[in-house]
Amino acid sequence: MGEKLKKGIYIIPSLFTCGNLACGCLSLMSSINGDFQQAAWLLILAIFFDAMDGRIARLMKTTSKFGIQLDSLSDLISFGIAPSIMMYQLVLNSMGKLGMLIAVLFVLCSALRLSKFNVKVQDGVVHSFFSGLPTPASAGLLLSFVLSYELFIADSGQSLTFKTIPIVMKNMPTFFRVMPIVMVMLSLLMVSSIPYISFKKVNLSKPKTFRLLVSMILFALLVVAFPQNTIFILFSLYVLSGIVGVGAKYCKAYRKKICSKKGENNND
Repeated sequence: MGEKLKKGIYIIPSLFTCGNLACGCLSLMSSINGDFQQAAWLLILAIFFDAMDGRIARLMKTTSKFGIQLDSLSDLISFGIAPSIMMYQLVLNSMGKLGMLIAVLFVLCSALRLSKFNVKVQDGVVHSFFSGLPTPASAGLLLSFVLSYELFIADSGQSLTFKTIPIVMKNMPTFFRVMPIVMVMLSLLMVSSIPYISFKKVNLSKPKTFRLLVSMILFALLVVAFPQNTIFILFSLYVLSGIVGVGAKYCKAYRKKICSKKGENNND
């Protein structure tokens, strides 16, 4: 059973939530103006604000009903509508009505995902994992693709200023072509029950393994060296982790079933 939700408005976590909402609105404006790189970086900042508001609320023990509602409304703008419009302007608008339907589907599934999460939180249901792909992660994959694709365009115009990972950049045209399918897949993953790792309960002040420290240092170095490409790879791996985890679970159950049948046959 989770901590009882409080009533009232708590200023500090709400300010971070409003920062998330402001970044989402500014990202929408940037996408409409065709500045997709700025739109994507604003959503990165929105993800940072979203991660901080919840952590601050938990540390200060100021989790409230108002905060939950404001957070969901902000997330719908920043991680549902904003990335959907960004992808429509960049990728989907050439597909006519089908592109519109894909963009709307992404927003609808984002709203459903957030509503389901709110119901569980208010019922006091707390898990160490997410049920379905979180909206910031689905938006993160799209915005990180846009950042890498903008680098690909800049490289074609010989005005590239960031270091890149060659194998990622080489496949950017392929990623561009499959993005409509990816958006449909992300939409379905958000409303699915596939478990995804939650990092909300991670307490970095407690002793951790040496392996985790090395992993964090490696991650930081990769982000510094190849920021856009590394972010794209990390979000892609997170999205795939849930699918791979479910697949591995079913494969294990299938092998166990086969082994039990063989054992029964041997006994006969």
